[in-house]
Amino acid sequence: MSHVEIGGLSGCVGETVTIQGWVTTTRSSGKVAFAVIRDGTGLLQCVLVKSQVAEEVWDRFQGLTQETSVAVTGEVRAEPRSPGGYELGLTGLEVIGESVDFPISPKEHGTAFLHEHRHLWLRSRRQVAIARVRHEVVQAIRDFLYERGFVCVDTPILTGAIGEEAGNLFSTEYFDLGSAYLAQTGQLYGEAAAAALGKIYCFGPTFRAEKSKTRRHLTEFWMVEPEVAWLDSDGNMELQEQFISYIVARALDRRAEELKELERDTSRLESVTAPFPRLSYTDAIAYLKSEGHDLEWGADIGGDEETVLASRYDRPVFVYNYPKAIKAFYMKENPDDPRTVLSNDCLAPEGYGEIIGGSQREDDYDRLLARIVDYGLDPDAYKWYLDLRKYGTFAHSGFGLGVERTVAWICGIPHIREAIAFPRQIHRLYP
Repeated sequence: MSHVEIGGLSGCVGETVTIQGWVTTTRSSGKVAFAVIRDGTGLLQCVLVKSQVAEEVWDRFQGLTQETSVAVTGEVRAEPRSPGGYELGLTGLEVIGESVDFPISPKEHGTAFLHEHRHLWLRSRRQVAIARVRHEVVQAIRDFLYERGFVCVDTPILTGAIGEEAGNLFSTEYFDLGSAYLAQTGQLYGEAAAAALGKIYCFGPTFRAEKSKTRRHLTEFWMVEPEVAWLDSDGNMELQEQFISYIVARALDRRAEELKELERDTSRLESVTAPFPRLSYTDAIAYLKSEGHDLEWGADIGGDEETVLASRYDRPVFVYNYPKAIKAFYMKENPDDPRTVLSNDCLAPEGYGEIIGGSQREDDYDRLLARIVDYGLDPDAYKWYLDLRKYGTFAHSGFGLGVERTVAWICGIPHIREAIAFPRQIHRLYP
């Protein structure tokens, strides 16, 4: 007897097969019974007729509960009304693992309860759909970059150099060498690799110790960070809009069923094509003030303001050339306005906010050293980073895309914590 996956049943119609999976639901009329099982590749309805099976098989079925693991045997039939388009005329049933009082029932549960049972909540149809969309997003990221000649470079998670704000670091003692930090970004190391390989990206977990409780923040999240030699700020934004357009198109093309399960209005995603509108920081502040926001030039743009700006457009929008004082030390000074740096944020529509932060990097040794000192950082810790400007400096740009924010936007889910299997927030470290 062959064991097959539910996702591979299209070639098995008329055959008798065995499938291993978990029970989702059961119902019985007394003479005919139904069970829906899942195996990670899909859902399958099993039909059991009392008069056509052994008594022990019928009795075994009566004891099935939600999430019992089973092996079911029967003939595969085409049935367009069933989940996946097929059903199994069940003749054999073996219970592999019982499931007594599974805590997540079809009734409504609070979010605190669900996250306390996240290890089990992952089995629900909604969470499976989100996981598959995330998988597609991650694969699309890698495919886009691979097809364009980017080389993946793995950068350190433990580092002695601060990439962003010092107050947002998780630190630990590193043997006899003092403090080490969980990386906020792999970018600085990516710049070194770009000098060797031209076009690179790093992709991995990053950590921010900011005490934020918003629906857009996690303390541990995944970020992809391309870095490109000889690319200026305008070219950087062009790359970003091509990147996002590709990712969204892939999700629409290959994860239509999952997006339907999530009740996502995909018409809102179909307009996500390059080019994206661009708005200078100065013009953004002027618009926000005209809309009644008490925001002066030089202030950072918060989440509420990002939503107002993005709501004007049917696709992501770039806000570029932010004030130097509110951006990272490594961003290149804007030659046309020294108050600003050649940076950009890419804001997703529908209230999802910043999904990309990017910039052209400062390639002048003296200016970069001055910025490091101005930020109160130790130049000795950045000696290797300064060397990149000392030995063959070059114009280069890059950006970081947050995977969870991008997945949350594409899925249309209200909170970023559902966009990763086991979210880490300031109040949650379990499970």
